[in-house]
Amino acid sequence: MTNFSKLTAAGFLLLAFGAGAAYAANPSILERTVEYKEGDTVLEGFLARPSTKDLKPKPAVIVVHEWMGLEDYAKSRARQLAELGYVAFAADIYGKGVRPKTQEEASKLATRYRADRPLMRKRIQAAIEYVQKENSVHPKKIAVIGYCFGGSVALEAARMNAPVAGVVSFHGGLASPTAKDTKNVKPKVLAFNGADDSFVPADEIKAFQDEMTRGGADWQFVNYSGAIHGFTNPKNGPRTEGKGMAYQEAADKRSWQGMKDFFNEIFATAKK
Repeated sequence: MTNFSKLTAAGFLLLAFGAGAAYAANPSILERTVEYKEGDTVLEGFLARPSTKDLKPKPAVIVVHEWMGLEDYAKSRARQLAELGYVAFAADIYGKGVRPKTQEEASKLATRYRADRPLMRKRIQAAIEYVQKENSVHPKKIAVIGYCFGGSVALEAARMNAPVAGVVSFHGGLASPTAKDTKNVKPKVLAFNGADDSFVPADEIKAFQDEMTRGGADWQFVNYSGAIHGFTNPKNGPRTEGKGMAYQEAADKRSWQGMKDFFNEIFATAKK
C-alpha cells in the first residue's frame, strides 16, 4: 500500500469514527472522549476501537467503572478490548465532571446508585443506546462488563433485560433490592468473584444464584481461591493482613480469559 493509500484509509477511519478521533499510543487503536446524555444529565464516556480499514460492524463491549468513577483503569480495559477487535465504550454512570476524590466520596456516590436502581438502570441504558447508534457497532452483538461497583451495574443490565447479548461482573456486588422481580432474563450472565471477598458474603452469593435460577437466566458463577475484592486491578497491590482489596494476578488472567471465551460464545450465537 502506498503512503497515499494509507493516509486515505486512515482518513476514512477518522470519518467513520467521528470528529475528534485520535490514535492512541498503540497505533492499532482509535480512541476519543464523547459526551452523551441520560435525560438532562450530561455524561462523558471513552470510546476505543480497532484502527482497521475494515468498516464492517463489530461486536461492542461496554465497560462500567469502579466506585471512583470513570478513570484510567476502565479506559485501559477499553483499550485492551479494542486490541481484541471489539468496539469498546467505557461508560460514565456518575455524570460529566463527577469524579470522587476520596473513598468516602466514592462510597456515598456508589451507595446512591445501589439504593436507586431505577437511576442506575437509566444510566446504563443511556450507554447502551449510545453504543447502538455507533455505525461501527453490530447492534445485536453488545455486552456489558463492570468492575466492583461497575460489576453491580452490569448485573443490573441483565436484571432489566437490556438489549445486550451478555453481561460480565468482575468482583461486583451481587445483591439486589428487587431480586424478587427478576424474571425471564435474556442476557447471559457471568460473574467472577474472589472466594475470600469479605464484601460478598456466602448468603449474598446464594441469594444471587437463586435469583438467577428463578429468573430463568443462563448464568455462571466463578470463585477464585485466595482472591479478595478488587483482584483484577494492579493498583490495589498485594494482599496483606487486614486489607479488604488486593490484586491477584492468577485470578485477573483467568477471569480475562473466561470473559474472552464467554464473548466468543455469545457473539457467535447472537442474531445476525
